[in-house]
Amino acid sequence: MKRIATTALALLALVLTTNVQAKTYIVKHKGTVPALISAPSLSSSSGQAAIKLLDTHDSAQLLKIEVDQKNVISTIANLMRDGNVEYVVENFKFHRFEAPFDPNALREQWALAKVKANEAWTLAGNAGSKNILVAVIDTGVDYNHESLKDNSVPGYDFRDNDADPMDETSSRNPGHGTHCAGIVGATGTVANGTAGLSKNVSIMPIRFLGADGSGDLMAAVKALDYAVEKGARVISNSWGASVSASQAQPIIEAIKRASDAGVIVVNAAANDGKSNDTTSVYPANAKFENTISVAASGPSDAKPSWSNYGKNTVDLASPGEGIMSTIPGNKYQNLSGTSMATPLVSGMVALMLAQDDKLTGAEVRSILQKTGSQVQIETACNCRIDALGAVKTILGKELTVVPAAASLEENGSAQFAGLFGQAPFTFTSSDPAVATITDTGALTAVKKGIVKVSVTDATGKTAQSLDILIGQKSSGGGGGPGDGSCPIGDPMLCEILCGIMPDAPFCSKVQ
Repeated sequence: MKRIATTALALLALVLTTNVQAKTYIVKHKGTVPALISAPSLSSSSGQAAIKLLDTHDSAQLLKIEVDQKNVISTIANLMRDGNVEYVVENFKFHRFEAPFDPNALREQWALAKVKANEAWTLAGNAGSKNILVAVIDTGVDYNHESLKDNSVPGYDFRDNDADPMDETSSRNPGHGTHCAGIVGATGTVANGTAGLSKNVSIMPIRFLGADGSGDLMAAVKALDYAVEKGARVISNSWGASVSASQAQPIIEAIKRASDAGVIVVNAAANDGKSNDTTSVYPANAKFENTISVAASGPSDAKPSWSNYGKNTVDLASPGEGIMSTIPGNKYQNLSGTSMATPLVSGMVALMLAQDDKLTGAEVRSILQKTGSQVQIETACNCRIDALGAVKTILGKELTVVPAAASLEENGSAQFAGLFGQAPFTFTSSDPAVATITDTGALTAVKKGIVKVSVTDATGKTAQSLDILIGQKSSGGGGGPGDGSCPIGDPMLCEILCGIMPDAPFCSKVQ
């Protein structure tokens, strides 16, 4: 791209006239706070400091700063040149994923019947365990609610920075976090109350979304890291934002830290009615070993028009339309959204861990995908969760291929394993021309196509995976930090910065 002086000046003038308000950014440092932030020496023409430090998150090496937009070009450029700075991204807001609801479709607690919850509880001989801690990161939770108080444990509020994560309602928030918590683990012991999928569980409310249903990037990162620190086995996230992977880098890294710690993170796919294979939604598109992304299904197992989907990026579907659950003040209400589908999966994961607490996220995801009921909703398994099938597989120790579904680039690789069964296991590919696999489960993609992986254990038992897609991995995903796009949130600003420092990692995308 030609970057002549007149163009840069024109763009700079436009930036200065249209963005006069200060903006906030997230800076990741390399262990030493940049001098420009720790002792701001750069001042604006008004005499005020060009950088104001608003917040810190030391364990993630993140700083939240406010930048005077009159000096934004030089300030951001100086930060990016600083050897102690890893990246700078514009701060942004996450929003809860609640969808419009048709009151004519009311079916009180129909979702539990659809996924065969009662049958699963009967087979298991329990409805969960208090030893399984689920963090519900959201607008907070009414932990005094009659159907939640016996399952609630102390949490934290990263919106107001205090130890009271009470759900604050408004015209824009009927009690979103409380509703999600009830779907996970309402006790089912209150007359005319509701039951969660894991009626016996420990729910830790973590608030970072306000009464308006939104919360910023730094608070979300802190909430995730807090859940991991406090020992959550499952994290339920019914919120997100449509941003590029570069801009979402801090939240992607936080999801990865949780996954690396063995925490199973369940994320809502969003309610835009779009494919996440082509639309970047975070944290849903942050794909790691222990993550599960969730689309919504309705009473007839059809996809609601508003639910996002995606063969490469969304793992499975779960009931999310007209879901009856708890709201603040000992009340109950029907809400719809992938926000509701997600905690049902989180409650299902908690129930599965109560049967076998050694299960990993990849194993849980594979069981849910392999035992799910087949539906016409585009996900990795084209399935909707089935609690009875999942519990039956765990208790019966039925041989399962892990992963059950996957999307790989051509020439990509993946390691497959056998869950349950008797070792040693041997593996075969349904089409070695598309993908080869060794006896020990090391798969190598050869060319575009679809294969299935079969496993045989030492006793001769066999199991087969679902579709393994080769060469169809989408650009809308995002399992790693950064996609090379503009992380500052303003393409014009990135264009100007590329004129000053063309070697910046995002400049190859500015054409």
